[in-house]
Amino acid sequence: MSDALLRTPLYDEHLALGARMVPFAGYEMPVQYAGIIEEHRAVRARAGVFDVCHMTEFRVFGFGAFDFLQTMLTNDLSRIAEVGQAQYTLMLDEEGGVIDDLIVYHSGDIEYLIIANGANHHTDFAWLSEHAPEDLELVDESHRTGLIALQGPDALRVIGELAGGSWVPPARFTIAEALLDNAVPTLVTRTGYTGEDGVEILCRAADAPAIWRILLSFPEVMPAGLGARDTLRLEMGYHLYGSDMDRSMDPISAGLGWVVPRD
Repeated sequence: MSDALLRTPLYDEHLALGARMVPFAGYEMPVQYAGIIEEHRAVRARAGVFDVCHMTEFRVFGFGAFDFLQTMLTNDLSRIAEVGQAQYTLMLDEEGGVIDDLIVYHSGDIEYLIIANGANHHTDFAWLSEHAPEDLELVDESHRTGLIALQGPDALRVIGELAGGSWVPPARFTIAEALLDNAVPTLVTRTGYTGEDGVEILCRAADAPAIWRILLSFPEVMPAGLGARDTLRLEMGYHLYGSDMDRSMDPISAGLGWVVPRD
């Protein structure tokens, strides 16, 4: 591996599990553990856990946050007017080329959280920074944030057990706080990239290994790598940036016109 490649907070966990590591989005990432087919089937039948700490997280804060993002992103941000709601959307250049696809969360009264592709980290932040008004706070939280995806039919039961009996999973495309194992503060969002129900867990980077181990303590949860993540999203028909769309393609040509309201 090149010394230039970054490592997620879960790198040592992957090595301990015997993962096959490959370069991806500037990181050393696990492509498989037991095998792609076995991991794919585990997610469809029970639950799989994925390291997605390579993804990018930005926070946009200020009274002009809504107007700014409504201008920068294709989908209608007013559809997630309630705090806690989330939305899939695109960020385009002046000619309509897709800079990135991302999910934006209405995380506070005047605050939004953006999760975007790790490979576009610096491009996305530079583009947003270039266009952001001076009175708006734009913060890159990527390197201090961990992100773990738990996907599959058993995912909600597992996360519910860890969060405690009174905790209720958020609805699809919403986000909620959860204290896992009575110790680790997290944000849990009901989103994913597999076609199965499940959650993505946002935490402090330093807490990611503890959450990873707790999830894998459940016998029905299997670690899954990039290979299964790709076959699962292909089976579902989800787009992948750099493969199904890029800056040379507009959203309509990419089959994503549904996130570009006509008005």
